[in-house]
Amino acid sequence: MVPSRIGILGRGLVPADEPVLRGDDLGVLRGDGLFETMHLRGARPWLREAHLARLRAGAAAVDLPLPDDAALVELLDTVAAGWPPEVEGALRLVCTRGPEGGGPPTVYATLSAVPPAARQARRDGVRVATLSLGVPAEARPDLNWLPAGIKSTSYGASTAARRWAARAGVDDVLWVSSDGYVLEGPTSNVVWLAGDTLCAVPAGRTGILPGTTVGWLLAQADRVGCDPAERMITPAGLRDADGVWLTSSVRGLVAVLSLDGEPLRHSPRTRALQELLGYPVP
Repeated sequence: MVPSRIGILGRGLVPADEPVLRGDDLGVLRGDGLFETMHLRGARPWLREAHLARLRAGAAAVDLPLPDDAALVELLDTVAAGWPPEVEGALRLVCTRGPEGGGPPTVYATLSAVPPAARQARRDGVRVATLSLGVPAEARPDLNWLPAGIKSTSYGASTAARRWAARAGVDDVLWVSSDGYVLEGPTSNVVWLAGDTLCAVPAGRTGILPGTTVGWLLAQADRVGCDPAERMITPAGLRDADGVWLTSSVRGLVAVLSLDGEPLRHSPRTRALQELLGYPVP
């Protein structure tokens, strides 16, 4: 997503091609930072409070000082002001540790139109392959030195997985634990339907990112006749499910068409779930 707007805390909007980070910023040198991406609809960020709450929880986990929410909201409002309400946007808030050797955090926001590929995936679905993450499903929460479930700017594993997916000829990846359980995607959560129960992987038990989109979807599941649940599942379990989807802030809800080359069941609830979330479907 190429940003069309950039705003810096304390400076406001700056030209999109103006440098934002110092060369010694720890967000660049070590991936030491956090971010949140919000879906801009009607020129307003959806689930803003949930995103800010997750950002603040992540900051507490990694001892990253943040400005107060009022300053962050003002920055987001500045960047989003005047955005065409009919254009879907991806509004990203980034907070790094700042310059090496000490200094205030670097806080900025970018805004770009949701790319056509994301809207196409929402319409057409995606083909997914499993990829081993190499750790047991419940190992990470027990490592009290390792922050789990944070949205870090350290994206080495995620970008490596996406490159692997491109080489493998699939659209996306689902990470699987060494003991055989499905966890999450590099930029998404997974949800599935078991009869009338809409299920998601438990974040607290596995250390995956607690998705804002999937959290809202489970909370509203009864509006489409579903009961919400958090469960562990294997790839074989997903193949037997009555529907499988990926959820994320930019793409919304995307049907998984196949898993490791095996077709999955098409669910007639896909459109109802997308309409519940409020994402436009071409």
